Amino acid sequence: MARYTGPTCKLARREGTDLFLKSGAKPLESKCKFQVPPGGIKGERRQRLSDYGTQLREKQKLRRMYGVLERQFSNYYTEAARRAGATVRTC
Repeated sequence: MARYTGPTCKLARREGTDLFLKSGAKPLESKCKFQVPPGGIKGERRQRLSDYGTQLREKQKLRRMYGVLERQFSNYYTEAARRAGATVRTC
């Protein structure tokens, strides 16, 4: 099974939150800086995301949290949509 082996701080910064990618005791905030440097990037404004863009960011965040690829995620979604009722497991 394939998985992402690149820099995890870059993914966390892109999503703007700690993705819990490392299981160590130190929180990711101590290692990665989520905030823009003081003064920001000159002349660059963040554009407002469309509804599609918001949904895409949330989907990518989930994929990165669970560490699955697009095809695996799509199969999980298809299986959950096929089943009737709640798809949450209760112990």
